[in-house]
Amino acid sequence: MGREAILNSIKKNKPELVNIPKIDIQLFDEEIDLVETFKNNVQLVGGSIAEINQINNLDSEIKKLYPNAKNIVTHIPESNLGTIEITNETTPHSLKNVDLTIIKGEFGISENGAVWISEDQFPIRVLPFITNDLVILLQKESLCLHMYNAYKKIFDRRRTFGLFISGPSKTADIEQCLVIGAQGAMNLTVILV
Repeated sequence: MGREAILNSIKKNKPELVNIPKIDIQLFDEEIDLVETFKNNVQLVGGSIAEINQINNLDSEIKKLYPNAKNIVTHIPESNLGTIEITNETTPHSLKNVDLTIIKGEFGISENGAVWISEDQFPIRVLPFITNDLVILLQKESLCLHMYNAYKKIFDRRRTFGLFISGPSKTADIEQCLVIGAQGAMNLTVILV
């Protein structure tokens, strides 16, 4: 069967379009403690949580959590721990030995412990993936209940690179062998302020 015959067959056998169902999102609203639910779900997916009351305690908290980190990238003004300077001209290959990266999350989702980050918070897209350990600073007030709320928040954004991160990188094969750090950070800590 030639290419044209295959394409014509596909065109003839297209299923009928179905309208997207209307969802009453209020059915999913819950009266829950967003912070506690978020903390529990971050830990459930393999991440760690730390809470600080004052932003000036940030660096001491990070040093406690990652005392052996030497090659540190921080792209937030609240931290002075950075030992590697990055700019928009930094090549991703030059970051291959980064121990720890500290970035800011825009908001978190309580239902699954995910955090939305975008390249507005870090100039090199590979940074959250190439680092050994990742710390995300997140404001408690930025938490939302579920993904529906999250997608409403990002709907009107500039269409730049962004993603939801939930826990450290992990993958499992068909034999159920879990590998941590396969495509990204080995450890993820969300520090709530």
